[in-house]
Amino acid sequence: MQLKIMPKKKHLSAGGVPLILFLCQMISALDVPLDLVQPPTITQQSPKDYIIDPRENIVIQCEAKGKPPPSFSWTRNGTHFDIDKDPLVTMKPGSGTLVINIMSEGKAETYEGVYQCTARNERGAAVSNNIVVRPSRSPLWTKERLEPIILRNGQSLVLPCRPPIGLPPAIIFWMDNSFQRLPQSERVSQGLNGDLYFSNVLPEDTREDYICYARFNHTQTIQQKQPISLKVISVDELNDTIAANLSDTEFYGAKSSKERPPTFLTPEGNESHKEELRGNVLSLECIAEGLPTPIIYWIKEDGTLPANRTFYRNFKKTLQITHVSEADSGNYQCIAKNALGAVHHTISVTVKAAPYWIVAPQNLVLSPGENGTLICRANGNPKPRISWLTNGVPIEIALDDPSRKIDGDTIIFSNVQESSSAVYQCNASNKYGYLLANAFVNVLAEPPRILTSANTLYQVIANRPALLDCAFFGSPMPTIEWFKGTKGSALHEDTYVLHDNGTLEIPVAQKDSTGTYTCVARNKLGMAKNEVHLEIKDPTRIIKQPEYAVVQRGSKVSFECRVKHDHTLIPTILWLKDNGELPNDERFSTDKDHLVVSDVKDDDGGTYTCTANTTLDSASASAVLRVVDVPNPPFDLELTNQLDKSVQLTWTPGDDNNSPITKFIIEYEDAMHDAGLWRHQAEVSGTQTTAQLKLSPYVNYSFRVMAENGIGRSMPSEASEQYLTKAAEPDQNPMAVEGLGTEPDNLVITWKPLNGFQSNGPGLQYKVSWRQKDGDDEWTSVVVANVSKYIVSGTPTFVPYLIKVQALNDVGFAPEPAAVMGHSGEDLPMVAPGNVRVSVVNSTLAEVHWDPVPPKSVRGHLQGYRIYYWKTQSSSKRNRRHIEKKILTFQGTKTHGMLPGLQPYSHYALNVRVVNGKGEGPASTDRGFHTPEGVPSAPSSLKIVNPTLDSLTLEWDPPSHPNGILTEYILKYQPINSTHELGPLVDLKIPANKTRWTLKNLNFSTRYKFYFYAQTSVGSGSQITEEAITTVDEAMASRQVDIATQGWFIGLMCAVALLILILLIVCFIRRNKGGKYPVKEKEDAHADPEIQPMKEDDGTFGEYRSFESDAEDHKPLKKGSRTPSDRTVKKEDSDDSLVDYGEGVNGQFNEDGSFIGQYSGKKEKEPAEGNESSEAPSPVNAMNSFV
Repeated sequence: MQLKIMPKKKHLSAGGVPLILFLCQMISALDVPLDLVQPPTITQQSPKDYIIDPRENIVIQCEAKGKPPPSFSWTRNGTHFDIDKDPLVTMKPGSGTLVINIMSEGKAETYEGVYQCTARNERGAAVSNNIVVRPSRSPLWTKERLEPIILRNGQSLVLPCRPPIGLPPAIIFWMDNSFQRLPQSERVSQGLNGDLYFSNVLPEDTREDYICYARFNHTQTIQQKQPISLKVISVDELNDTIAANLSDTEFYGAKSSKERPPTFLTPEGNESHKEELRGNVLSLECIAEGLPTPIIYWIKEDGTLPANRTFYRNFKKTLQITHVSEADSGNYQCIAKNALGAVHHTISVTVKAAPYWIVAPQNLVLSPGENGTLICRANGNPKPRISWLTNGVPIEIALDDPSRKIDGDTIIFSNVQESSSAVYQCNASNKYGYLLANAFVNVLAEPPRILTSANTLYQVIANRPALLDCAFFGSPMPTIEWFKGTKGSALHEDTYVLHDNGTLEIPVAQKDSTGTYTCVARNKLGMAKNEVHLEIKDPTRIIKQPEYAVVQRGSKVSFECRVKHDHTLIPTILWLKDNGELPNDERFSTDKDHLVVSDVKDDDGGTYTCTANTTLDSASASAVLRVVDVPNPPFDLELTNQLDKSVQLTWTPGDDNNSPITKFIIEYEDAMHDAGLWRHQAEVSGTQTTAQLKLSPYVNYSFRVMAENGIGRSMPSEASEQYLTKAAEPDQNPMAVEGLGTEPDNLVITWKPLNGFQSNGPGLQYKVSWRQKDGDDEWTSVVVANVSKYIVSGTPTFVPYLIKVQALNDVGFAPEPAAVMGHSGEDLPMVAPGNVRVSVVNSTLAEVHWDPVPPKSVRGHLQGYRIYYWKTQSSSKRNRRHIEKKILTFQGTKTHGMLPGLQPYSHYALNVRVVNGKGEGPASTDRGFHTPEGVPSAPSSLKIVNPTLDSLTLEWDPPSHPNGILTEYILKYQPINSTHELGPLVDLKIPANKTRWTLKNLNFSTRYKFYFYAQTSVGSGSQITEEAITTVDEAMASRQVDIATQGWFIGLMCAVALLILILLIVCFIRRNKGGKYPVKEKEDAHADPEIQPMKEDDGTFGEYRSFESDAEDHKPLKKGSRTPSDRTVKKEDSDDSLVDYGEGVNGQFNEDGSFIGQYSGKKEKEPAEGNESSEAPSPVNAMNSFV
């Protein structure tokens, strides 16, 4: 029978694992439902080679299915096994499994043999494999006496294991008495046969407990060989031992302990042969001895080693190739090589094969009158022999069936009838094994039936294959068709894939693939159909993946994983570390979208994976966490190449903690002179582990090393061993040598002493030498110790000396030092400067000139000239008050300077003195001078008194510093309306002898602003301002109040307020649209009249006035500005400030007749009271502005 519309499809890769699962059902789709008559089928049996535990009951499995249910029988060693005659043997009910009860009595060895099970019913008989039953064995080692082994250093050695033969073979390993595995290496290793091979022995191989252990896994037992004692000695020790123990000592290895080329310990000779079965692991071994230890290499002659199946074990002494096939046959060569030569060994490998299936026979279901074939095709090396059985009997002696014909590995059936039903066995065998397969021929006439459950719901992720199952049965074989929807046409293969097992495959399912699908099965006996349903879901995606992170140890890190999924599926988020579960540690916390790791440790580094799982799919994303920190400290510091002035320091770097080391910092400690104090010695790159260090003599050095990476610097290493360098003469002299006298008749020589590190040896002293510079005197010298100065007494006053300080110790002198010039002590100058002249520059500045004093009269280092000056009398005030003297110092040899900050219109006196390091000389004769007039300061105060309806009275105090003869006062005033706009300015001159003035004919209830200042013949001084308001007429106020209470007036005011509100809204809109609001024009209207060009005759040239004072006095009145509430005005100080001329805090002049001077004395500021109004406009005034 053929399935008409379903040829087999080969392009099945799109389905992935689910597709493979469904296609595996193609084989079982022809299984006969158990409610139909069918021959027996073996479903479970014990392995062919069945090794049992002799301590447990023997269970030999044999399970089968069939209709009617089959009966079971057994053969043992080829003959019928009558289980009823053995009380220890029982068969499980409904099964063919045997249970042999040897735990109560009997032995396992009694039941060794070859067993075969037969399952039989009316349709035929199926047989199992031949099951060889053998009990496992773990025999003990035979008793033996093992003599101690004594070898020379460098000889080769083989310690034999020779384990007892067990079933299955034992696993061999070597340990000591403490059950610790013996270390193995390229020099010492265990062979495949269990022996322990030494390419050459070393003294550390000496021990008395080389023990070979054999582990038998089947019985979970371990057997132990007697310990072997090994002693490795030198040649001299060996001769002594031979003489003393020759009679009872066995010697191994007669070869010399000198270096030698390699030879093979195993295998022997130049060639050997190895045979292996197909599919097994091929293991080739070569172990060589030699000194130095040989290295093993492997090649395949006329071919290459398979890359994915080749592995090296046991330090490359064993070559393993997995899943070998006939193509792996050939010659393999191992090469042992050391510095003295090489040796080769060729292993010829032949791969044989037990039988393996090419086509195994499959069950055949036919309807009466149909044809069919059973194929049994196998291969092997040598080629297997194929034999057929029917119902367990060789087909040659079975009953003849006219419907069958045997053609080698094929049985051809034609026009079968129900009597043709039987079970056929195919046996393929060669010398390496056999294959046995059961396949039945079942002749049935059955209408179609669909085995898949009705209305099954399939849910598939979009853009993935959808596989809709339609398991069926029928005889003859039904044809299958698929339909979509209730009225859809049959689905065809241009869009869909129809598989032989009835499965419908949609290679790429889309949203429109959702729906109901109907499977219809037909044969000549009938028809069956089944509906299934398909839903397409959105895929699960990670839209925010965790990101690579580098964090420092001890900090916190967070990984984010945001998932998008189908709304009908509920995902579960699982976090993995290195593809395993997260550590069970409270430092790891997860919520919906995040994984947080707190207090990160080194072990937390790795790959973190976020996996979102639903019932249909999963998505995952990974990120790497790299934990970094400062490096671990270096260790194993070692000093080598120790010379007098250098040493080589080597160290081993500590762990870089995942951030490369960029440099090493080396520090030293001088335990002799500065114990506990570590100083910088050198730095080297992070790739170096050695440093050549320069040393100083007579220092007890210890070194330590710190490593630095991108995170920071490590803790210091442990200190190295101490290294004391030899003493030597000093290689440097003291620094900062000076010679200065503290008294007129001495010379104090000072220096910075050498420290212990610089002394270069014991007995550090200083040789101090001096002589006059301008003379032929010999050097005078003294040697001193433990001091840093020496005083020479009885010297002339201020004479230059040449000075030298030389270091020396018990070994010798430092190099000759250079001479340094110094001076003996200074005395006060003897002569005053002469010809002192004063030139007045302006009212606040004067220039002074003088003649220098003779250099010899200075008697010290000339530091400069000092001017003392003071005010003797003001021209405008007869009452003289005491003012302390002021001082200006001009450094160096200057003979002129400027005196700033003078009081205009004043009498001054001054004198000049010369200054040296000891102090001042005598003063010159006093010189007087007079400063001209200047502009006055602001009036000391301004008050507004006695306000009336139309008048205001002003009272003031004269300026505290008139700076000349006052000529008049200037008063300017202007009204201010309720919107703070200024009215016309009125200018008024007042005689200088007045301190009170009344202004008449003013407007009532009006605010005025006043500007007031004094004048001298030079010009106008600083102004003072004030505001005041005239009073209100009571009758007018009463009328206004009455009007304010009228209804019409209230309505008018509301209308005006509404208009103002509308205007404000319009202005606001214009401003938001970029229009300009005319603030600037109003500010210009309020400008201070002093800013207007009205002071062409201002004679203030040369007057020093602070910027802040001018700015404040000329600031225009703006909206909302008011004087302080205490009605006072602070007068700005108009005195010139000496800060502009001093040194440091004092100003300095340049060379154009200026000076560098110091100013001493106090500058006083005199506050002056003033009156300014802080009154706000009254409500009545506000109302007047509307009238």
